[in-house]
Amino acid sequence: MPYYRSTRPINVSLLSPQKIALFWAKVQRTETCWLWVASVNPKGYGRFNIGGHDSIVVLAHRLSFTLERGAIPQGLDIDHLCRVAACVNPTHLDPVTNRANMLRGMNFAAMESRQSNCKRGHPFDLFNTIFKAKGRECRACRRLRGPAYNKTYRARLKAKLQE
Repeated sequence: MPYYRSTRPINVSLLSPQKIALFWAKVQRTETCWLWVASVNPKGYGRFNIGGHDSIVVLAHRLSFTLERGAIPQGLDIDHLCRVAACVNPTHLDPVTNRANMLRGMNFAAMESRQSNCKRGHPFDLFNTIFKAKGRECRACRRLRGPAYNKTYRARLKAKLQE
């Protein structure tokens, strides 16, 4: 089973010119993206076996970045600016922190963080936002919900007492 290395530094000085040529042979260059046409992982990111006795496999976009732009700074992830997982174009790759990478994405947390108003249109600003462990809440909506909840709670309590 090949050893899969995703975030550890890649030592390109150990790669032969033939191995580098083999890597670029597996790239299809289009007008915008350079698409990896060989092996991909389940998330669609390219994989390349850089060989050696350990049979080390690296992510193709990380190797492309390292070959063309130098080493990836420690503690940073590579973000695909084009949002195409199979793209290895170094100009589409940006070294960023993991947090920045997640917030640039299309996951739930990223979309929530980009939301500037609540569902009723109140702004999420310093004075109208309650920060909680699991997100944030609109202070104006909370004030509107309070009396309605109290009214239904009192009605339920009254009905329960009359039973």
